[in-house]
Amino acid sequence: MEEEFEFGFTEDPKFSVERYEEMIRNHDQYFFDAQAFENIIDYYIEKNDPPKALQVVEYARNQHPFAAVFLIKQAQLLMVTNRASDAFEALDKAAMLEASDPDIYIIRGNLYESMERYSEALENYEKALQLADDTDEVLLHMAYVHQNMGEYEQAVVYLKRCLEQNMENQDALYELAFCYDVLDNQEESVQFYQQYIDNEPYSYAAWYNLGNAFTKLGLFEKAIDAYDYAILIKDSFASAYFNKGNALVNLEKYAEAIEVYRQTFEYEQPNADTYCAIGECYEKLEQMDEARAFYKKSVKMDSKLADAWFGIGVTLDFEERYFEALHFYKKALDLDLSNADYWFAIADAEYKLGHVEEAEKAYEKVVELNPVDVDAWLDYSSILYEQEKLAEAIEVMTQAIKNNPDAAELYYRMVAYLFAQGDYNEALNQLELALATDPEKHYILFDYLPQLQKNKVIIDIISRYTR
Repeated sequence: MEEEFEFGFTEDPKFSVERYEEMIRNHDQYFFDAQAFENIIDYYIEKNDPPKALQVVEYARNQHPFAAVFLIKQAQLLMVTNRASDAFEALDKAAMLEASDPDIYIIRGNLYESMERYSEALENYEKALQLADDTDEVLLHMAYVHQNMGEYEQAVVYLKRCLEQNMENQDALYELAFCYDVLDNQEESVQFYQQYIDNEPYSYAAWYNLGNAFTKLGLFEKAIDAYDYAILIKDSFASAYFNKGNALVNLEKYAEAIEVYRQTFEYEQPNADTYCAIGECYEKLEQMDEARAFYKKSVKMDSKLADAWFGIGVTLDFEERYFEALHFYKKALDLDLSNADYWFAIADAEYKLGHVEEAEKAYEKVVELNPVDVDAWLDYSSILYEQEKLAEAIEVMTQAIKNNPDAAELYYRMVAYLFAQGDYNEALNQLELALATDPEKHYILFDYLPQLQKNKVIIDIISRYTR
C-alpha cells in the first residue's frame, strides 16, 4: 500500500513545488491542500509551462473534486493551449460547483472574444461585472470588444469607467488615447487627460498621452511641456524622450531634438527608428556626413526601413552625387512602392542625370499617387515643355488644375504654355482665373516668359487686379 503524506498551507510555495516534484520522481502519492496546489500551478504558469501546470491540475482535481478553482485554472490553461471546447466544458463544470465565481465568466468572455463572438463575450463580461470586486480589467475587456466591433464611442465609455475604478490602469490610459485618435477627437482627449492629471498629477502615462494629443493638434510647445512632466516623473521613459524629439523636429529645433533622441539610448537599446530620426535632423542641419552615418546605422539594424535608405539618397543628392543617390532611392522604393516622395526624388535625380524619359515616367507616377502635389505637376509639365511637347505640357496642366483648383501657380504656368503655343485668347482667360485666385503670384508668369513684361494687354489686366 502507497504511503500518503499531507502538505498544507503552512509551507512556502517553493517548498510545495519541491515536494510535488519529489512526488512525481518517486511515483508516489502525497496529499496537498488546495492552497498548496494553487501555488504549484501558479509556479508553472509563471514559468510558462502550461503542460506541467495542466498535469498539476489533474492531481488537484482528483484530491479536491469539489473545488471549482481547479476547473477554472484548467479552463485558463486550455484556453492558452488553444483547446477552446475543452475549456468551455471545464467552465460549465465549475459553474455547477460555484456559479458565483466571476472568473468563470471572465474566461468564458475571453474565449468568445478570441472567437469573435462579441455579443456572447459581452454577456459574460456583464455577468462578471455583477460578481467581481475589482472590475477594472473586466471593463477594459469590454472596451476591447467594442473596439473590435468598430464601436469606438462605446469603447471610450468603458475605458473611462475602467479608469474610475483604477486610476493607474496604464493599458486603459493608452487605449483611450487610441480611441480618441480613431475618432479624431483630440480636443476631448486633451480635456480628459487634463482632468485626470488634476486628480493624479504623478501619472506619467497621463502626461505622456496628453503630450501625444497636443502633438496631434499641432501644439508642439504644449506637447513638449507635457513630455517633460512625464520624464520628470519617470526619467527612464524612453518613448517620452522620442516623442519630445519629434515635437522639437516639428518646431525645426533640430540640434535640441538630436540631444533628446540620444537620451533614449540611456534607457533602452538604440533602435533603427531613433537612428533614422537623428539622421534626419542632421540632414536638416545640412551636416550630411553625420546624417549619412546615422542613416547607415539605421539600415544596419533594420534593412527594411525604407526611410533610412531614402535618407542616404538625400545626403548624396545634396552633394550632387545623383547616380549614387538614385541607387538608394530605388532601394527605398523597393520597400514602399506607393510612396510618392520616393518617386519624386527619383524623377528629380533621373532628370539631373539627363535621363529625361525615365524622369517623365517617374513624375507620372508621383501625380498618380499624390495628385495634390503641385510642385510635381509643375516639374512634370516643365520637362515636357523643355522638349517642346507643348500640347502634352498643357494637357498635364489641365489635369493638375482639375485636381488643385485653388493653386494659382498652376494657372500662371498654364498661361505661359498657352502663350508659347500662340493660343492668346485662352491664355488671357486663364490669366483672369490666375489673378482671381492669387494676384500676388503673377511674377511666376514673368519668371517663365520674361518677354511678357512688355505686353501692354497683359500688364493692363494684371494692374486691374493688383491695384
